[in-house]
Formats: sequence, C-alpha cells, structure tokens
Amino acid sequence: MDTTIQDDYGQRFAARLGTEHAFAFWKGRVAWYAILRALGVGVDDEVILPGYTCVMDVNPIMYVGAKPVYVDIEPVTYNMDPDLLEALITPRTRVIVAQHTYGYPAALDPILTIAGKHGVSVVEDCCLALGARYRGRPVGTFGVASYFSFQWNKPYTSGIGGMAVTNDAALAREIRAVRDAEMVRPGAGEVAMLASQLAVYRTAIYPRTTALATRAFRWLTRKGLVVGSSDASEYRPEMADDFFKGMSRLQAWSGRRQLGRLEQNLAHRRWIGARYDELLTAAGWPRPALPAELEPVPVRYPIRVADKTRALATAGQHFVELGSWFECPLHPIETPLEAYGYVPGMCPVAERACREVVNLPTHLRANSATAERTVAFVSTIGPPNPSART
Repeated sequence: MDTTIQDDYGQRFAARLGTEHAFAFWKGRVAWYAILRALGVGVDDEVILPGYTCVMDVNPIMYVGAKPVYVDIEPVTYNMDPDLLEALITPRTRVIVAQHTYGYPAALDPILTIAGKHGVSVVEDCCLALGARYRGRPVGTFGVASYFSFQWNKPYTSGIGGMAVTNDAALAREIRAVRDAEMVRPGAGEVAMLASQLAVYRTAIYPRTTALATRAFRWLTRKGLVVGSSDASEYRPEMADDFFKGMSRLQAWSGRRQLGRLEQNLAHRRWIGARYDELLTAAGWPRPALPAELEPVPVRYPIRVADKTRALATAGQHFVELGSWFECPLHPIETPLEAYGYVPGMCPVAERACREVVNLPTHLRANSATAERTVAFVSTIGPPNPSART
C-alpha cells in the first residue's frame, strides 16, 4: 500500500518526540506487534509487563508465541514495581515493558539498570503518556523502542491509530521490512465508518454526554455498525487475519492536524490535573506525593473511591464523566484471565487498584466547571478506608 502520507506523519511525530524513526499503524497494539516481530521475539520467549494493563497489550505477545509474565505495581503511580522486577527475569526473558500508566512515567532508572544487567530490551508503552517526561526527557525516548496509541481516550485521537518509535537504525529497518512485507490495507467501509465517528466525536461528545454516548457506542460496536477500539475476537489470544493493518490516509491526516495542536492539548491536561489536585486537597481527599523526577501529563486523573461500582453506576445521573480503567488486571472485565496465564492473586496491589480506582476527564472539553462538578460527585462516594489498602 502507498504509505506516503503515513510516512510523513511518522516523520513529524518522530521530530516532535525527538527520535529518529516512527511508523504509523491502524492501532497502537499493531505497532507493538511490529516491534516484537522486529526484535525477533518468538516461541518460548518471555515478556515482562505490569499486571495492570489492557489485554490488547498482551495479545501481541501471545501472537508471536511468547509468554507474558506479570509484575505487580506500586500504589502511587500504578506503574511496575521495580523492586519486584529482577526476581521475574529468566534466561528466556527478552523484553520488559515499561508502561507509563495514566500518563505517569514509570521508574525508568531502576528498570533500565536491571534490564541492562541482564541484557534485556526495554520497550516503553506510551499509549497513555504522550508529552510526559522523566527527569526532563520525554517518555518514549529511553527504551530500544516505544509505542503510542491515538484511540478515542488517548492524549489526542485520530479515531484509532498507533505509532512504533525507535532511535535504533537496525531495528527501524526490521520494522519497515515487516511492515512492507505483511501489512494489509484498511477496508474502504471501515475507513468511511471511522470518518463518520470522528465527525460525531468532534461535534457531540462532551463530559455531560459521555456516559450516554459510551453506552450507545458499545452497543453499535457489538452490532458491527462502528469501528470499535476492540472487538470480540480480541478477547482471546488468537490473531485475526487482518490484524496487522496499516494506518489509513484519514488517520494520518487527522493525526498530523492534532499533532500541530499538541502543546495546547498537553498544557490543558497539566492545568486540569493541577485543578483536580487543588479541589481534592480542599475536600480533604488523600493525595499521595509523586516522585520528583516525574513530570506527568494525565491522560485521565486516577483516584481511589470507597465504592467503585456505585460511583460508575451513578455518575451519569449527575452528568459526570467517570472512567473505569482498569476493571481487572488485564482490562476489560470480559477478559478470560486464565487464557492469558494470569492467576488471581498474582498481583495483589494491582487487583486492589482495579477494585478502587476510577478516573476523571482531562481532555480539552473538560473545564473548571467539569472538575468542580466531578470532585463534588466523587466526594459523595468518598475515598477507601486507608487501613484496608494493600
């Protein structure tokens, strides 16, 4: 397929991030798959990642025949606990995934040190963290490669879409070779549906309407009437024939446009994150301090609540947009954990976070009134009992 526009978008994205190479794909998980293939990860290899992630991040590992190995998280940033990492490394470990959850950078110094000691590659999952920095440097520039997502709830959206990024020239050649040999073209019908969805998203989706829109979107996705972020085939570790799909011209055009507005977007997310800090502190909500080396850009603002089920069930009645990431260690709740080698109790800190954490909107349509209304609502639910926390 002709990748001229997509390659131009990739070059612009790489320049904005400060890397040498970037490759555009249909979704972020497809970009992750391309990286795994380019690294030569395969049967009997192991990939370590947090047990607080999306199953769509696990699928590509299993598609190449490798085994996912789950490490628990620490409770402040919801990222991989580096103190637990080294014990999980074996001679078969090929990759460690440094996921930057909610836009909070992972503890890259210890992760990279441990990986280097064992000769293991680090790949950064930046799907939730575009613009975030660690010790003043953008996330996505530390590992041998990184991948990004432009799905509806990400820092900016082209509807769906993904990018594989690297500074390693040899790895870039391998990604390009896999892409050129095997990538399939998006269908005209699904691109047309995506165009319609983007138009609706940009004109009709606001914090007060999100709950209703989300329910409608999920129903339409099940009926195959819209292009969903995922479909039923992706809740099992079996790769569909058309999984390895390239980015459409529509997505590339949209992505280039959004990239040009990125600074405004990131500044807004930092501002509203600080506004939530102020409002929650004033409400007496416990707010743990972040490590000083982290400069987050919150894609969503996570907080723990006493009754997550009630919060999610009643938020829409109060015109509050409340997110449920992550419903289980391999989000969403429909994931058959046993099929992915996850045993309940494997990551207890993550499992408690799944029971307690909801997230608040930080996108451009969320303003100070949104933040005030949202904090007023979650205050009626209250925080969990600290003595019950892992």
